[in-house]
Amino acid sequence: MKRKHKRLTFIFMAFALFSIATSLILAALEDNIIFFYSPTDLIHKDPGPEQRLRLGGLVAEKSLRRIGNAVITFKVTDNTKTINVRYKGILPDLFREGQGVVTQGYYISGIFEANEVLAKHDENYMPAEVANAIKKSGQWQDNRTAKKGRTE
Repeated sequence: MKRKHKRLTFIFMAFALFSIATSLILAALEDNIIFFYSPTDLIHKDPGPEQRLRLGGLVAEKSLRRIGNAVITFKVTDNTKTINVRYKGILPDLFREGQGVVTQGYYISGIFEANEVLAKHDENYMPAEVANAIKKSGQWQDNRTAKKGRTE
């Protein structure tokens, strides 16, 4: 009987240590998880202002404004909904209106406060999350087939 109690105690202790280790790992990873949203998703889910996230879509035409002190505002759209973005810093060289973009930051009071802006790096590339969001909205246009004059 004593041997059985030792074995149960060992199993219980191993399970407790495993649970504690798992909890610590998940708590550490929770701070590093960044969710991706399209403008439509962001409006519908309305995450809290303390949640760091990514917003992806296309930079809306004629929405880029330079305010001063390196503060820039623009709009990101998935051709269904549009979100105002505010960014302080230098934009990537490939950033322009009508192009794909992924911004990282916080959604506060209806404005996305970005602390990082990533632009697509060539004419055929778009981040998978952005492409999927635009396809889901029904507004996807394949630039490669349009340029070649083909339809699929």
